[in-house]
Amino acid sequence: MLVGNHLSASKGYEAMGKMALKLNANTFAFFTRNPRGGKAKEINQADVDRYLALAKEHQFGKLVAHAPYTMNLCAAKEDIRAFSKEMIADDLKRMEYTPGNYYNFHPGSHVGQGAEAGIELIADALNDVLTKDQNTIVLLETMAGKGTEVGRNFEELREILDRVKLKEKMGVCFDTCHVWDGGYDIVNHFDEVLSEFDRVIGLDRLYAVHFNDSMNECGAHKDRHEKIGDGKIGLEAMKRIATHPALSGRPFILETPNDDAGYAREIAWIREWTE
Repeated sequence: MLVGNHLSASKGYEAMGKMALKLNANTFAFFTRNPRGGKAKEINQADVDRYLALAKEHQFGKLVAHAPYTMNLCAAKEDIRAFSKEMIADDLKRMEYTPGNYYNFHPGSHVGQGAEAGIELIADALNDVLTKDQNTIVLLETMAGKGTEVGRNFEELREILDRVKLKEKMGVCFDTCHVWDGGYDIVNHFDEVLSEFDRVIGLDRLYAVHFNDSMNECGAHKDRHEKIGDGKIGLEAMKRIATHPALSGRPFILETPNDDAGYAREIAWIREWTE
């Protein structure tokens, strides 16, 4: 089972790898830069080399890097779209230091332009920044549907994917809290939700899972993560999701409101369920 959590990249790759091992994780997520935006920290090649050796020794799975929340490829303002495109282009170059991993991002908010316009803008930006030579798969994250978010259902994600030319460089990250808050009943009908995902997008495009409980009822469209078992999805449903054969082999990333002891406990649960 590939399981980990979000770690701070401020101290470098090797430090993140060692923290993951301390939590008994074999993958992790990290923000490519401050989650609220700003300049990315310079990458130290020696630090990367030490991490790559550590990851090989301990058989780490795919990492799931996360774009900053301020990146909005479908913003109403052209300067924000341009800045966001520069950001993702730079991040994808940086991802080549640790090739073969995933880069996940929130599709964006159309800010009153309408979902169709947002979808077109996102796809256009991706067509500008994706390259045939990149070794990173870019993941669209399923969203809860708050405000003017694009990606509030599987159909909107599929529309983006259909418009991207380099389809082999694209996939989806399935966030359990977001999907639940978006109105998909993964507590009582998880098999049906996966069947719907497969019909609309294809399970072969599902590369990673953000594994979070939710503070809200199904369909609330609020996006409030909760600790595993403490939310409205609940422990038993989370266990069924973690052990579902259709998700086997994907990295499961915890984004729960926790401290290190809490993450270690949740990682231990998932390992117990799946191993």
